[in-house]
Amino acid sequence: MTEPFGARLRRAMDERGPLCVGIDPHASLLTEWGLKDDVAGLERFSRTVVEALSDRVAVFKPQSAFFERFGSRGVAVLEKTVQEARAAGALVLMDAKRGDIGSTMAAYAEAFLRKDSPLFSDALTVSPYLGYGSLSPAIVLARESGAGLFVLALTSNPEGAEVQHAVRADGRNVGATMLAHLAAENTGEEPLGSFGAVVGATLGDLSSYDLDINGPLLAPGVGAQGATPADLPGVFGAAIRNVVPNVSRGVLRHGPDVSALRASAERFADEIRSALPTG
Repeated sequence: MTEPFGARLRRAMDERGPLCVGIDPHASLLTEWGLKDDVAGLERFSRTVVEALSDRVAVFKPQSAFFERFGSRGVAVLEKTVQEARAAGALVLMDAKRGDIGSTMAAYAEAFLRKDSPLFSDALTVSPYLGYGSLSPAIVLARESGAGLFVLALTSNPEGAEVQHAVRADGRNVGATMLAHLAAENTGEEPLGSFGAVVGATLGDLSSYDLDINGPLLAPGVGAQGATPADLPGVFGAAIRNVVPNVSRGVLRHGPDVSALRASAERFADEIRSALPTG
């Protein structure tokens, strides 16, 4: 049987540290790298990041939109990026934030979570805001494929609060409800469940939320968005060991120099390691 994503992620985090590096080839970064904003620049950018960091980070998080904007040729680069990163030993979390209902959600799941798909990734970000139950096709296929999901729960963008902080009839807000659903998905899983939450590292004290979902917590916002590794214990509390801090521009802006990319990733990894409790 395929080893579940949660077990593979726990091992990668323990061996390499929990740092997740985004692969976000937006136009301004391509320009900063001295590359053209075209498919050739996209391919050079992505290949450089993978070659520089695939042997030292636990997770890559390619942002699908920056590839999709180039059409089929961009998606072909994304396929190659995913395959090369996984072949080199890194886990790949596809940041596509898919969310729909019924057969459409099933089709999105097949694109990223079916093992023979060219875009098969170790995990996928998904949006539950058509109702958590709408994610059922992705949850079923993720279990079958040994993959994982990261569900948007408490995001750091200001607009997210109008949905995620809305209070339900039972007195619990929507974000807390998503966390409770994920805790139920992960019940009894060892050493870590495969169904994680996206929780912004810039949100400050979250002690009013139960973040102990027995699954990973993807924490965007470290680096250019203002959060630092030192902030993580204050945000995530007792759940800190399961946090996967994501850094994108903070590392990527040092390219295309491979040594500079590696040095930046190592600095963030060291700072994260120092922020984690010992023992």
